[in-house]
Amino acid sequence: MAHTQEVERTGWTGWIAFAGIMMIVVGGLQAIYGLVALFNDNWVVWNNGNAVFLDITVWGWVHLAVGIVVVLAGIGVMSGNVVARTVGVLVAAVSLVAAFLALPLYPVWSIILIAIDLLVIWALIAHGSEMRTT
Repeated sequence: MAHTQEVERTGWTGWIAFAGIMMIVVGGLQAIYGLVALFNDNWVVWNNGNAVFLDITVWGWVHLAVGIVVVLAGIGVMSGNVVARTVGVLVAAVSLVAAFLALPLYPVWSIILIAIDLLVIWALIAHGSEMRTT
């Protein structure tokens, strides 16, 4: 007879749900950016009388792939999947580093993002298993 351990849910499940929903939204936006780059892959950048022609097809494929992975991980976070939580922690860590690097440019916004990213990382690591259904 298998014993299943009942996991007590706490208020942190709200942060886990927040992380999952944000991953779904951000991943969806990244996928849209990728599709836009694939369908409109030639860009011209004008500066000081010079024109630079860019082909952003590879950039589009990267954004599309990353977006799909993040959306799937967001869905997995909502069900308590360990791999999805790991991807969520990695995405939040990258966001945290980017916010830290932007601190001199946007101090208030960067501090807000750093705080949210830290809360999301904590929620996913310490309380992520509370989302798992038994």
